[in-house]
Amino acid sequence: MTSAYATADVHAQAPTPALLQVAGLAKRYGDQQALTDISLAVTAGEVLGLIGPNGAGKTTLLEAIAGLLPPDGGQVLWRGGALTLTQRRQCMFYLPDGVRPWDDQYVAQVISFFSTVYRRPDTIVAEIVRTLALEPVLRKRVASLSKGYARRLMLALALIAPQPLLLMDEPFDGFDLKQVRHVMGVLRELAAGGRTLVLAIHQLIDAERVCDRFVLLSDGRLRGIGTLDELRMKAGTKSGGLEDIFLALT
Repeated sequence: MTSAYATADVHAQAPTPALLQVAGLAKRYGDQQALTDISLAVTAGEVLGLIGPNGAGKTTLLEAIAGLLPPDGGQVLWRGGALTLTQRRQCMFYLPDGVRPWDDQYVAQVISFFSTVYRRPDTIVAEIVRTLALEPVLRKRVASLSKGYARRLMLALALIAPQPLLLMDEPFDGFDLKQVRHVMGVLRELAAGGRTLVLAIHQLIDAERVCDRFVLLSDGRLRGIGTLDELRMKAGTKSGGLEDIFLALT
């Protein structure tokens, strides 16, 4: 895989240090406060991990950033400016967890449709297919794919899409250890090529290996944000992995 997947930022004419900012985001479901005053910033080309157990608010936060879920408070900014829903679709591509659309279509047809919509060169699409080892299932229907192959297909669609910011919910779900390591390499090379990634990950070891910085969430609240070393300082420890830090801060 090469950095040919990198795409130009559609709003690069007004550069600021932060590509994406989340300011005071809040979301309530009835009596449950799903998100409380979440604020963070994402810089271009970094891999930011949203870390927390099930129910921590990771998926809710991703959906609110992507514009799929209306927040009850706060805002999402792109290079310091507010975003309409149309502009969000130009800036972001959101890959949810566990989705498997177009069940009756063949894998090759789905990939061809996406590449046509986004006008991606055949050479780039072929490289993505090779990188994610999708050749054996191109003539299979989506419904017949294993969980791992279905996840590879969705990741391929995310790589085909040109948006500069990629939001992914549980990107390694359905992969074995070897496949996880391979996909980590794909995502790191994607970031090296200039694309920005925000990944919701519940496996802390995986997050520690692939992310540049971490957003620690628990009960819909921000418990810490920073690099591993910065979070160690916040937790008052000179060593320890992300699991130890998370337990100390939550």
